[in-house]
Amino acid sequence: MPSSESRQPGVHAPRLYGEGLHAGYESRHVLDNVDLSIAEGKVTVLLGPNGSGKSTLLKTLARTLKPSSGRVVLDGEDIHRSSSREVACRLGILPQGPTAPEGLTVRQLVTMGRFPHQRLWRRDSVEDERAIADAMAYTDVTDFAERGVDALSGGQRQRCWIAMVLAQNTDLILLDEPTTFLDLKVQVDLLELLTRLAHEHGRTLLVVLHDLNLAAAYADQLVMMREGRIVESGTPDEVFTAANLKRVFDLNAEVIRDPHSGSLICVPQRFRPSTAPAAGEKPANAARPAMDDQPATDNSADSAADNETGKERRTS
Repeated sequence: MPSSESRQPGVHAPRLYGEGLHAGYESRHVLDNVDLSIAEGKVTVLLGPNGSGKSTLLKTLARTLKPSSGRVVLDGEDIHRSSSREVACRLGILPQGPTAPEGLTVRQLVTMGRFPHQRLWRRDSVEDERAIADAMAYTDVTDFAERGVDALSGGQRQRCWIAMVLAQNTDLILLDEPTTFLDLKVQVDLLELLTRLAHEHGRTLLVVLHDLNLAAAYADQLVMMREGRIVESGTPDEVFTAANLKRVFDLNAEVIRDPHSGSLICVPQRFRPSTAPAAGEKPANAARPAMDDQPATDNSADSAADNETGKERRTS
């Protein structure tokens, strides 16, 4: 990816991108020279096997992990030159498996999303209250606003966390595996909510997912990673292919298009061993039994006729 200094005049640079990123944890190197631009107003999904660097890349782009080399650019500036508060006013992140303090209510959790916009000398403003109410309404958690977060189901809790991120009122939202450990119906509902944020409200989303078919169904852009590198990036039609699934996941599968939704679907190839017949059981393709094993048929009339013919020949 060219640097911001080398971009052609008049070409609109993405609000968030990383270039030449190397990052990891202590002695473990994870990202290897990664370049990635986040498409605005769309849902970009990071896909890859465990340990491929998806979460590390998301953390690096969100400024929670500093790269050992390379840089992340937010609104034309190196993200590490901005304060945490300044970044939080422009970029929201929902990490994997967040936990709330015991006894915290839904309203209190969502209110935490307004922290970047508040100052010590100012109490909650009308703008804060409106943002909190709108976020709870959009995620459908208003009815249990006064209930404890720890008393809710997994899907309800995840909606509350998303409401907190929405209360930040940022155009950029990064989510690390928001559907993990949720029932399929709840996963679909959450992804419907997130795609509406992008397509109807112009939010830009970067999401880490594990489910291949859900990723293909809901992503505008797919980014496939393996061993700390981006292997393929593009639309699902461009990226979600049998060859790429084999290359990235070592998965033998067929990719077909659902006739109703138009989404691409991964159908893994099943190993079908030949089945030997059980003891005493005849093979399914065994030859038909010999004629003397067949039930007798009523050929008495024909036999009688043959006998009469034989008698006539002998008397003549």
